[in-house]
Amino acid sequence: MVRSESESRPSEARSRLLKTAIRVFYAEGIHAVGVDRIVAEAQVTRATFYRHFPSKESLVVAYLNEADRAIRGQADAAVAAGLPAADTIRTISASIAEGIRSPGFRGCAFLNAVAEYPDPDHPVHQAVLAHRQWFLDTITGLLAKIREQPAEPAARHFVMMRDGAMAAGCLFDPALVCETFLRGVEGLLKAHAAPSYTEPADM
Repeated sequence: MVRSESESRPSEARSRLLKTAIRVFYAEGIHAVGVDRIVAEAQVTRATFYRHFPSKESLVVAYLNEADRAIRGQADAAVAAGLPAADTIRTISASIAEGIRSPGFRGCAFLNAVAEYPDPDHPVHQAVLAHRQWFLDTITGLLAKIREQPAEPAARHFVMMRDGAMAAGCLFDPALVCETFLRGVEGLLKAHAAPSYTEPADM
């Protein structure tokens, strides 16, 4: 069925609002940008804004959901390539490094958001936690394919290295930060693949 112009306009307006939010929230911070600014730059009315997003916080959650979808897409593509688990982690790491080196990089959108919404019960905070749990679970699953134990501690180590690289990447030379991060990933993979130390049997 062909949709009329009046039927298609709301989705177009929502897209403009979300694209505007993605750009300004990431570049300038969430609390620093008000609804009036987003409405003006998206070229919609306040009524249109509230028809699509009941509150600014609902727009923030939608912004984070878009960021989550993009990162999941990268991870899914890496997994779908069918490479060994270690190479899949290297591919994911390379995409992280590419993001750090990209123009306008300003750190992790999720860590930036949770710093502005510290209440653990707030929907924005919950969206951040859900994304990070998914990412931890994804890395844990990949590391478990290399060696089952201790996959989760190693995955937490990976996430901490990733967080550090994302924080340092907007403060220092991105190329050096990425080199350090990728070298750390290689060290983690090597250590994780090595068998656990066991006490020698009595002679």
